Amino acid sequence: MTLKKTMTLLLAGAAMTLSASAAMAQANLRVFISSQHQPDVWRKAFDTYETKNPNVKVTIESGGNTSEAQAQYLNTIMTAKDTSLDVMILDVIRPAQYAAAGWTVSFNDVIGKDADAFMKRYLPAYAEANTVDGKIVALPAFADAMFLYYRKDLLEKHGIQPPKTWDELAAASKKVLGAENNPNLQGLSFQGKAIEGAVCTFLLPYWSMGKQLVSNGKLSFDKEAAVKSLALWKGFVDQGVAKKNISEVATDDTRKEFQAGNVLFAVNWSYAWNHFNGAESAVKDKVGVVKLPAVQGGEAASCLGGWEWGVSAYSNNKAEAQKLVQYLSSPEVSEFMAINGALLPQFPEVYTDADVTKAVPWFANARPVVETAKARPVTPRYNEVSEIIRTTVNAVLAGTVTPEQGADQMEGRLRRVLR
Repeated sequence: MTLKKTMTLLLAGAAMTLSASAAMAQANLRVFISSQHQPDVWRKAFDTYETKNPNVKVTIESGGNTSEAQAQYLNTIMTAKDTSLDVMILDVIRPAQYAAAGWTVSFNDVIGKDADAFMKRYLPAYAEANTVDGKIVALPAFADAMFLYYRKDLLEKHGIQPPKTWDELAAASKKVLGAENNPNLQGLSFQGKAIEGAVCTFLLPYWSMGKQLVSNGKLSFDKEAAVKSLALWKGFVDQGVAKKNISEVATDDTRKEFQAGNVLFAVNWSYAWNHFNGAESAVKDKVGVVKLPAVQGGEAASCLGGWEWGVSAYSNNKAEAQKLVQYLSSPEVSEFMAINGALLPQFPEVYTDADVTKAVPWFANARPVVETAKARPVTPRYNEVSEIIRTTVNAVLAGTVTPEQGADQMEGRLRRVLR
């Protein structure tokens, strides 16, 4: 072989090696985001990341309008050890479960020795939710809690102040519904379908009475309070404050009905605000938001929500996926999503950021609600606990069992799960 041919082959080989290296350097990350969490706004955050990291391309996969639908899909993907998904957004109740199943990877190695200091930047509830046995199994995407949305224009028209108790809400609803004489207008919309939101539906008045469901991993069920909680919601149906088929209403149904101008009061999460004030909303600039009412003589309680970023244990790009998640869970992106998506920040200081309060003024009063919101029962068997509560709430609202029967059934089933 001549020297010229030898050099030609060597150069060709080097070119192939460089080409292969360049191909390997390109990381294509697939991220799952719920369709209700504004993937179009997250897309802008991904675009910024791609600009800063030209070797990374991010594709969004969206779907699922409920926590259950999302979990069902992700459970299938993870059980199959599917490598196509790199990053996934998880309901705050799920990071510990996914970590226990071996479905997500820890961030401790990439964060380093200052992991505790790193997590202390977040609101305490989210640092706790994402840390399991000293391992950081996910990073917060955004915070959340339940609020009471109301038609500011209608309350002002009829001289009514935002309600501080559920009794006041019922009275206000009856007054406005009677005066407006609009057959399409509902007094109150909330989650009655057998979904995760129905767990919060039950717990809101139950917590407001000062009761806990689980203490130190064991059941601390108060049957009398449970009956009162179930009876409160069924009473709204019986009084015509809530519609008769409220047992079929899921989270986004409440959002859509309020956005269409057909609801006076709505119990919903923070994501709804941006929809209510969008260009296509029938209630744009007519919406007020306050903390949820309390039972008479009780303390107002909200249900802690929030979403977290996890990296799949089956990803072929774990290192790049972890870097992306650290960016997505940064104060910079938190501020961007607060301003552009009205998603509650996971960092305390972002709530008082001038640009944030200008874009979403009500966030200035949202932080105390988020910080004092209560977490749903903390137990390894949460899936079973959730199923018991939400199906019971649904049955009571559908009228197939009474509040007393529902409380009896709930207590019996919970005792078998939480001994």
